[in-house]
Amino acid sequence: MRILVMGGTRFIGVSLTRRLVEQGHEVVLFNRGNRPAPVEGIEQIHGDRKDPEQLKAKLSSQSFDAIFDNNGRERSDTEPLVELFKGKVQQFIYVSSAGVYLKSDQMPLREDDPLDPKSRHRGKFETEDYLRDQGVPFTSVRPVYIYGPQNYNPLEAWFFDRIVNDRPIPIPGNGLHLTQLGHIEDLTAAMVAMLGNERAIGQVYNIAGDRFATFDGVARACAQAAGKDPQQLSIVHYDPKAFDFGKKKAFPMRMQHFFADIHKAESELNWQPAFDLVSGLKDSFTQDYSQAKSGEIDFSLDDKILASI
Repeated sequence: MRILVMGGTRFIGVSLTRRLVEQGHEVVLFNRGNRPAPVEGIEQIHGDRKDPEQLKAKLSSQSFDAIFDNNGRERSDTEPLVELFKGKVQQFIYVSSAGVYLKSDQMPLREDDPLDPKSRHRGKFETEDYLRDQGVPFTSVRPVYIYGPQNYNPLEAWFFDRIVNDRPIPIPGNGLHLTQLGHIEDLTAAMVAMLGNERAIGQVYNIAGDRFATFDGVARACAQAAGKDPQQLSIVHYDPKAFDFGKKKAFPMRMQHFFADIHKAESELNWQPAFDLVSGLKDSFTQDYSQAKSGEIDFSLDDKILASI
């Protein structure tokens, strides 16, 4: 298949592009050209997707069998693609987010659960609705927390920074909130399993690891991945309401139970996660974190928390 990947040079796009090329697909990347392609010699079209006219000018002469939209955040980001390729592609695979769900007393979150109209990811489910309303043969993926090599969100790195530097781990609340992480390679394996799968057309899938972990459990798993004794960690619990952090984030995850049911994806895509939490975090630590250039880390919020306890 000839496939358009929006982005393709960061995190999801890197893993996805490599998988698609390995399977023999002809892959074309659309991005701003600020980073090297993950596969040497792959075709790239450079442009800014935020400029609809530029996007249309760059892609109007192209044809594709499928599109992976990895970095559309708002409906307006995706509309130009639909205007160009509606009725011309076999499948449009869209990366949404499990952050679209409304808080619920019943867990895990399922694909048909109510959505949060005030979510900062509102643009994601508005795009899903738009694709459905336009009659586009789409499939949407809703990851929970993604981690792994080249993660540009400070998730596992937040824990690694403190563990490697032998610092206390300040965790809000009692550390027992349940959350769920999913390795990047498991996510893109699921995305590739959607491709050409007729059963996946018009469907939404939660994608993450197959087990849940407490905040304290994530910290200990990170320690184990980094070669440290998880039982020797100094975990400090605090009340986040006692602090005013302004716009800064003192902790990389939302302070609530946040985990989703992935059985639909396992059943309909013949997919299951290959990484457990510790092996996935070890992969991220050895393949990425331990090889990255270490700069000065800002622990000022940690110090503010620790000084008050």
